[in-house]
Amino acid sequence: MAWRYSLLLPAAGAAASVLAGAPAGAADEPAHTQRFALFGQATYTEQQSDNFDSPYRGTNSLTPDSGRETVDVTLFLGARIWSGAELWVNGEIDQGFGLDNTTGAAGFPSAEAYKVGNNHPYFRLPRLFIRQTIDLGAPGSPQEAAQNQFAGAPSEDRLVLTMGKFGVVDVFDTSKYAHDPRRDFLNWALVDTGTYDYAADAWAYTVGASIEWYTGAWTLRFGAFDLSDVPNSPHLEPGFDEFQLDWEVEHRHTLFGLPGRVLFTGFLSRGRMGLLDEAVELAEESGQPVDIAAVRTYRGRLGGGLSVEQQLFRDGGMFLRLGKAQGNVESYEFTDIDRTVAVGGSSNGTSWGRPHDTVGLALVGNGISAERERYLAAGGLGLLVGDGRLPHPGPEQILETYYQARLLPPMWVALDFQHIRNPGYNRDRGPVSVWAVRVHLEF
Repeated sequence: MAWRYSLLLPAAGAAASVLAGAPAGAADEPAHTQRFALFGQATYTEQQSDNFDSPYRGTNSLTPDSGRETVDVTLFLGARIWSGAELWVNGEIDQGFGLDNTTGAAGFPSAEAYKVGNNHPYFRLPRLFIRQTIDLGAPGSPQEAAQNQFAGAPSEDRLVLTMGKFGVVDVFDTSKYAHDPRRDFLNWALVDTGTYDYAADAWAYTVGASIEWYTGAWTLRFGAFDLSDVPNSPHLEPGFDEFQLDWEVEHRHTLFGLPGRVLFTGFLSRGRMGLLDEAVELAEESGQPVDIAAVRTYRGRLGGGLSVEQQLFRDGGMFLRLGKAQGNVESYEFTDIDRTVAVGGSSNGTSWGRPHDTVGLALVGNGISAERERYLAAGGLGLLVGDGRLPHPGPEQILETYYQARLLPPMWVALDFQHIRNPGYNRDRGPVSVWAVRVHLEF
């Protein structure tokens, strides 16, 4: 068991050095003029499911009374390379698996678990990108240095161009209250809109570019990214042969003196995808198992989402996400959800004397199209779900709550609980309760 925790030692040691004092000269340099930046994090997550009702199971089913863990350690290295331009490189070591190799529920209970896993630590490069900011007006409000962000005071009117390897959801569909599985909610259908089938490899990153235009209270975003070579693949399709276009409109506002924002996000994927009904019909004619790969041809999948975020009081606020995606085509990258609604909120612990603690609560409802329901009932497999049959379908309903406590300036420990009704849209299985412990360090 000790090897599981050994990956945390580099980050813990670096965090301790930060507590002891910054490197000579670094503290004397003003933050807004620093040319280089170094941040790091380490996160350990352990999850356990209860002994829920499971009369039958398929290839992509959750297992009762099962436990798994994941560990990741990341270094965020940044450099200012010319006026307004930043180069960021993220190196990461990962280890571990999600429950049942990250299958069993469309709203999977850990966004810290990828669709690939390994018993042994392995290195990868999730991000390598350049961000160019062009200010179109006077300096705005100061921003602090953070992971993949230099300190500065960008203008409220500006253009931001990002190019290279990064996550689509680094730019699109962000949320103050539900977007970071290392610091807030864990469920996949909460950290991002469940229907947002964003371009990504199996670790949730891709290659492409985005442009953002900030003007007053509005922001317009557009991006183009590589899809993976086949759905749910660790390999990207190079050269935009299979690609995704993303767009977003954001409006920021104040309500009773408190900030909020509204976002509409859309996507169009173009790649080799199968129609669900065609796969079922081919299986019925041939007498063979359902195989979505056999009916893949070049086509598109369209989807959109609405996100509302509002601070309600000094210490916390709420979010609402609605999403809908085309339901007659197989899901390509993210998960098997054709419509979703998620609502929740979080607050820090100032009122009970723990300002660095956070408590959160959220509810999710996920649904699928008639075509996807028929496909799963015939034994088809989705990206994350597929019990081999589906005689009694139903909407997937999820509750998640967590409490995160800061034990030391660089360390947070969270207790998380999730309750999932009809996992994989199957009324015959569950409900499932999943407990988690998460340890997170930053420096």
